[in-house]
Amino acid sequence: MTDGSTDILVLGLGNLLLSDDGLGLRLLKDLSSQGAAAEYLDGGTQGLALLSYLADRRALIILDAVALGAPPGTVHVLQGDGISAHHAVTAHGSNALELLAAARLLGDLPPSVTIIGVEPACIRTGIGLSPAVEAAIPEALSRAHEVLESAIASSA
Repeated sequence: MTDGSTDILVLGLGNLLLSDDGLGLRLLKDLSSQGAAAEYLDGGTQGLALLSYLADRRALIILDAVALGAPPGTVHVLQGDGISAHHAVTAHGSNALELLAAARLLGDLPPSVTIIGVEPACIRTGIGLSPAVEAAIPEALSRAHEVLESAIASSA
């Protein structure tokens, strides 16, 4: 891929039916509405089925609920070794980590990978985000926008 808008993938992960696990999809919707040049993909809970979307990318930004044991609503930005240092990064298990490990194994892992997420308060059946996660949306969106703009600038 040579088009600057397609060599950057913004991937939203999560399940809208599991309360705070829907965070990644909410961030994806909000970030994509800002119109920055990238490809935006709702990956839901597809896991390894998303592998083909990672090939030939220069940058990958994953938006997801990130459970690291911090207080609910804490915004996390993980890059490089910070990603592989955590065993269960996403709130719905190791979905993102398995995807990244498989992409690495196949030689399809983009050189730049960032996971942006918020510590969930509630991952159980329910629609809508908890108050703590909802309150963290502006900061998470701002951080995602910064990472995206940096990726776009480095391709110019």
